[in-house]
Order: sequence, then structure tokens, then C-alpha cells
Amino acid sequence: MLKAPVRATLKLDMHALERLGRPIFALMIAALGVENVVVARSGAIVTPVLPWLPAHHPFWAVCVGVALLALATGILIDSWAWTAATSLGIGLTAYALVRQVSGLIEHPLDVSVRTGVFEVLALAGAALALATTLPRPTRALDKVIGAGRFLFAVSMVVFGIDHFIVLDLIISLVPSWIPGGGWFWAVLTGAGMIAAGLSFATRVQVRLLGLLLAAMFGLWFLLLHAPRVAQPPRSYNPDEWSSAFIALAMCGSSLIMVRALRR
Repeated sequence: MLKAPVRATLKLDMHALERLGRPIFALMIAALGVENVVVARSGAIVTPVLPWLPAHHPFWAVCVGVALLALATGILIDSWAWTAATSLGIGLTAYALVRQVSGLIEHPLDVSVRTGVFEVLALAGAALALATTLPRPTRALDKVIGAGRFLFAVSMVVFGIDHFIVLDLIISLVPSWIPGGGWFWAVLTGAGMIAAGLSFATRVQVRLLGLLLAAMFGLWFLLLHAPRVAQPPRSYNPDEWSSAFIALAMCGSSLIMVRALRR
């Protein structure tokens, strides 16, 4: 058995690791905001536009980019963090429900459409879960922000199921130099997301599965997305950059879920 000082050190290290979720998540939301502003003139908008405004319009795209930057900054400032996280979570949820769900209803079997919807819901869930870990000025929204864990949990289960639906595609994305073969890692990651989603919903083995999920998304960013955005012509594709930012945001989100559910 580990001695008491060693256990205490490991416990402190785990808490420090969990606390990284907030800055990682905020920085990736800020990165998506910057990307929205940068690509606004091209019309290649890759992050959500407010649902009641014209999509792909440069002016509104810049407004949304600035709003994401402001909310990300607020998340990093203690006195504004709860308000910013709650606003981001509610805003992204509203966007998904008002603007995206109609596409999902029209194309329920389209994996790409489903992924787009649940990526937004997962980020919304992480923002709301983050709000539960912060000092709150009011309890009026407790039930709303408490739903964040289920948004994130359901999204992970959907992502895991979709992994198996498009298994051949996932296998093709695994670099050939990684030992174990693409099939093994594709199946493992799909099963891991489902297991983590169920863990967050039931509060069973949250730390173990949450940290493993965070590690998985972090490795995806380093091994899959970072090399792609560094290689022309993909390096000029805003969709590649947004995918990389979202992968790292999911890493931070997983750490946020661990911290929120273990409080």
C-alpha cells in the first residue's frame, strides 16, 4: 500500500489536474472566437452564429466571435466566471435547440449532422457543469446548470455509438505508426466515450473514466489534429482548426466534469 505522504501527494496532483479543465476550456472557446473573427470575411464560418441572425454574415460572425472571446475571458476571472459560464452554456444550448435540431430531425441518420449538434451540446454541458463549481450569486438557475452533466453525458454516448457506425472512417484516421492497429483504438475510444458518458450520468467511477476521457481527447489533439493543421493545405482550412480546438475543449470539459461531479 502507498504511504500516507505519497497518497496525499497523488491526491493533490489529481486536484491540480482537474483544475486545469477550466483554463483549457476557456482558452479553446477564446480560440474559436478568434477563428470566427479571422474567417468572417471569407464566409467560412465554422462556429455557431446566433440562431435568430443571418448565418454566415460577416458582421454577425464578428459579433459572435467577440462574444465568445468575452465569455472565455469572463470564465477566467473569478468574479465573472459563474455569469460567463452560465451564459455560454445557455447560449450554446439555445443555439443547438433552435437552429440545429431541425437539421437533425430532417436527417436523423446523418452522422455529420448529429456530431455537429452534440458537439455544441457537449460544450454547453461543460460550461453549465463548470458553473456548478463556482460561487453563484443566485440559486434561481440551479436546476438549469445542473442539467449540464446530462448534456455532456448524452453527447459522449452519442459520440461513442457514432464511432461504431462509422468505424471504418475512424480506423482510417488512426496513424499507421501507432501500435495495436487502427481497429483496436477505434473500438477502444468508442467504448471509452460510452463508458464515460454513463459514468457522468450515474456518478460511478467519475474520476477514473473522466481522466481517461480527458487523456483520450488530449492525445487526439496531439496525435491527430495538430499534425493535420500543421500540414498545408489543411493548415489553411478553418474546419481543421475548429476540430482541433473542439478536441482540446473536450479534454478540458472532461476535467471540468470530474471536478463538478466529485464536489
